[in-house]
Amino acid sequence: MTIETFDPSAASNTMPAPQVSMTEAALQHVRKQLAKNTAMAGIRLGVKKSGCSGFKYDIEFVSAAQDGDIALQLADDVTLFIAADAASFVKGTEIDFSKEGLNSTIKFNNPNAKDLCGCGESFSV
Repeated sequence: MTIETFDPSAASNTMPAPQVSMTEAALQHVRKQLAKNTAMAGIRLGVKKSGCSGFKYDIEFVSAAQDGDIALQLADDVTLFIAADAASFVKGTEIDFSKEGLNSTIKFNNPNAKDLCGCGESFSV
């Protein structure tokens, strides 16, 4: 048996890239958004302290990576930049996109999340 621990304050550029994936539905959604603005290079995933459970995902379309970001090429035309301080929180996460009627949402299937708030906006690790 092995035990792996994460110290979010020790995140750096030298850490191995977290395995984050996107479903085909999420990739299609991102492609549509990137096609609307060709100046955007990809999407950036971060984590902020917020919400009733402790942390909240922060995702945005960006024109370039920020210092320390980890770049993952998820498809030929989709790059995901992960904030270095978020890497340990999102390791193994699958990003999904669903549309139900007029509502659409990005969902994070994160194996590190121990608790989720009732509204699904925040999580704890």
